[in-house]
Amino acid sequence: MRKQFFVDKLGWDIPHNDDLEMDQYDNPEARYSLVLDQGRVIAGAQAMACSAKWGEHTYMLGDAMTGKLGTIPSTVLRHHIVSSEVWECTRLVIAPAVKSMKMRNLCLDMIVDGLIDMAAREGAHRLIPLSNLWLLRSLRRLGYGAELLGDPYVNKDDGHKYAVMAIEAEPTAPRLPRHTHRPQPGVVQAPAA
Repeated sequence: MRKQFFVDKLGWDIPHNDDLEMDQYDNPEARYSLVLDQGRVIAGAQAMACSAKWGEHTYMLGDAMTGKLGTIPSTVLRHHIVSSEVWECTRLVIAPAVKSMKMRNLCLDMIVDGLIDMAAREGAHRLIPLSNLWLLRSLRRLGYGAELLGDPYVNKDDGHKYAVMAIEAEPTAPRLPRHTHRPQPGVVQAPAA
């Protein structure tokens, strides 16, 4: 699903084969919030602590700020964050088969609720998604207190505006039943949608 969206649709120049895209940030430090429908992934996002290190890489925004990534400007954040209390969130995707706005909003709510739950359980207090600007409006509509952390920039591959945002990783009274997003011990593999 990520390859279909980020490579095939948006034209991003990221490592991929015919079936999937995967880069240096898909490593043991990464966490994923997935939405499944009858065992199939229909939405998801990737998260990583801003203190993560795997080989010569840290988290994606950290690497961008130190000049390791040419596709994201080094000015994407106002200051370099190195903290396990802040988690970066990237690669948000919802399957094209999810057509209705109501279902797409439900998927987004489940993804974010899962990210908050995972991050808070590991001591994080803040999530910083890098995403298209539409996410800011959607997060606010769903009741998350999202704010911009940096200036928007235009992605050279797809021409869209992206920015880093922030939301507090504070679990509230469960908005969704607990069984809808439970942590999985170890690696979870699910068929792509």
